[in-house]
Amino acid sequence: MANLIENIRVRTRCLLRYNWPTMSLVEQIQKDITAAMKAREEQRLSTLRMVKTALKNREIEKMAPLDDKESQAVLTTLIKQRKESVEQFTKGGRQEMADKEAAEIVLIESYLPKAAGETEVVAGVKAVIAEMGVATMKDMGTVMKQAMARFSAAGMRVDGKMVSEAVKRELAGN
Repeated sequence: MANLIENIRVRTRCLLRYNWPTMSLVEQIQKDITAAMKAREEQRLSTLRMVKTALKNREIEKMAPLDDKESQAVLTTLIKQRKESVEQFTKGGRQEMADKEAAEIVLIESYLPKAAGETEVVAGVKAVIAEMGVATMKDMGTVMKQAMARFSAAGMRVDGKMVSEAVKRELAGN
């Protein structure tokens, strides 16, 4: 018995010593679905099941497992859909539905990296324009492409509309 316990301790130390990959996004969502079931959180469970279904559908379309970047792209799409729904429900006077969609957005965003704020976006756009030299409105597409690539390389999530508005403001000032 003592030999068995010592063997488990050695294996545990070996596992902790090596950096084993962390849970994938899909695995984390499945774990959270189980937790939501146990806690009887209906709203959270419903949202997580919807997210899992969207990820599974994308995996079926691709015919291969999704990596974390692809999973994050699916979640970003879901967030955009929810934002449009909130806008439509608010216009239609369905505030309870808008609130439900807003709660789903908050839950889905918790699985994504932190989004860049407006000050970070403006600073990134200014840096790209400074690297390019003198840029005019004709160069907007190039500036946008380089700015989005810079944010992506830094692992930051940004809203394309926010970047576009920042580029327009900066180029109009030149």
